[in-house]
Amino acid sequence: MSLKIKVGMASCGLAAGARDVYQAIQKYLENSKLEADLASTACIGMCFAEPLVEIIDADNNSLTYGDIQPQEVETILNDYLEGKIHKDKVILSNIMEGSENENLKNQTRIVLRNCGRIDPESLQDYLENDGYKALEKALKEMERTQIIQEIKDSGLRGRGGAGFPTGLKWQFAYDTPGPKKYFICNADEGDPGAFMDRSVLEGDPHSIIEGMTIGAYAIGADEGYIYCRAEYPLAIKHLQKAIKDAKEAGYLGKNILGTDFNFNLHIKQGAGAFVCGEETALMASIEGERGMPRIRPPFPAQSGLWGKPTNINNVETLANVAWIILNGAQKYNKYGTEKSKGTKVFALAGKIKNSGLIEVPMGMPLKDVIYKVGGGMKTEKPFKGVQLGGPSGGCVPAELLDTIVDYDSITKTGAIMGSGGMVVMDEATCMVDVAKFFLNFTQNESCGKCTFCRVGTKRMLEILTRITEGKGTMEDLETLEELSENISQGSLCGLGQTAPNPVLTTLKYFREEYIAHIKDKRCPAGVCTALLKYEITPEKCVGCTACARVCPVEAISGEVKKPHKIDQDKCIKCGSCYDACKFDAITKS
Repeated sequence: MSLKIKVGMASCGLAAGARDVYQAIQKYLENSKLEADLASTACIGMCFAEPLVEIIDADNNSLTYGDIQPQEVETILNDYLEGKIHKDKVILSNIMEGSENENLKNQTRIVLRNCGRIDPESLQDYLENDGYKALEKALKEMERTQIIQEIKDSGLRGRGGAGFPTGLKWQFAYDTPGPKKYFICNADEGDPGAFMDRSVLEGDPHSIIEGMTIGAYAIGADEGYIYCRAEYPLAIKHLQKAIKDAKEAGYLGKNILGTDFNFNLHIKQGAGAFVCGEETALMASIEGERGMPRIRPPFPAQSGLWGKPTNINNVETLANVAWIILNGAQKYNKYGTEKSKGTKVFALAGKIKNSGLIEVPMGMPLKDVIYKVGGGMKTEKPFKGVQLGGPSGGCVPAELLDTIVDYDSITKTGAIMGSGGMVVMDEATCMVDVAKFFLNFTQNESCGKCTFCRVGTKRMLEILTRITEGKGTMEDLETLEELSENISQGSLCGLGQTAPNPVLTTLKYFREEYIAHIKDKRCPAGVCTALLKYEITPEKCVGCTACARVCPVEAISGEVKKPHKIDQDKCIKCGSCYDACKFDAITKS
């Protein structure tokens, strides 16, 4: 029997123990007579089920097992050879019903077309899946202006957050004369809860190289940079190998595919500054300067890297390019809405069952994204809201779940599409605390150039901290809104301009929670420590001493088999007693 066995070895898989699983399969194959090719792949998007192992037979029948542990490998493979399938472990299959078959049916994969399917370190795998065919078509069959027009006709908008038309951006760079131009891939993904770029770079690095090379040819650039944060070591490793292999095979470097087009590509590792996701700060970082935004105009297309015409797109945008050139704009823009074409990748995180990566057509309602694709809530508590767009975005409440996924509809809610981070929250989430978390992030990440951003976000954070400690006033809410307006209008770059969004949307949709913190000195979600109070109900306490044994400050006293009591002056409100009590005798208010 000729088999192929693939193990998901992306960051999520490795964190879940995929390397041990891979080695267990390797050992099994060495000690058995089974003939099988063992290969690694990347993330198929189902991070919640890692480690993943896919078995493919000679007839291309596929079974993907989820949550595989090293000690299960021998049993699963032995049973497979005997025709027995562990159905409880199968999450995907083309010959039977897997638990997540429906998950994929509700997705449309263009950006993620190869992720989790091919070996990201194999150029041959990429070529066998139409790799570099689009580049060959662009170089040998299309004029530069035709390529730009095809991207325009596709309706592809930048997936980095603002949603600016990609073809128009390329046109600006093409129209600017000059013997030297640059093409940059922005892979400085810094939003909390976002991991789209990382997964694509880990899983399909050649698609980014191909997209960049096509774009560079279109605008007339001969040099490019992939700006990737150093916290993504596996992505960088895969990119380095892909660039080396592409160059050796004639897809990069001089006289690409026998033409007179030259394009050299470099990797610049960022040091993890969130502000370097902004175009001008990113270019300053590449130039060796401190990553701080510059005044625009001039825009990068006119004067960018080292003063030369420069085009910058993010990872997800570029992952669409080869597919569009190969399949045509018409096929691409049949997906999506009138003003938002194609698909969108989201990183699902938070209180959701199917945490991981998904790709859905634009126009899908948020409700379907969360419940049909994401599998719904992970906890028994009801859905409360979803944070879209990270620190630059906002919270969308339950009553707006019918909002469709497109740039304009999301913006109307006060949130933004952003790069695609989607953090799902249930009723146990405090929205004031959420706003404080994101303000703390943007305040720390502010480069300090603009007074409104540097000082204004600090003042907002101080107010939010007071509110979560029960020391806020109703006047604080007016001050927050006033500061938000001033920061948005007085900041130079997108970090400051959008920093107030999490506060503004939570004030708009969850104002009663702010009021409860201020007037009632109460956190409805039971999250804000300073406002919590743990008490023991004497009638329910059996005196088992479990609570006293876990209390780190010895705030609980009482005799065995008699009701205990919490000393409120000593209690640090850590919640250990609440978690330890099996008799619901401890209340949290």
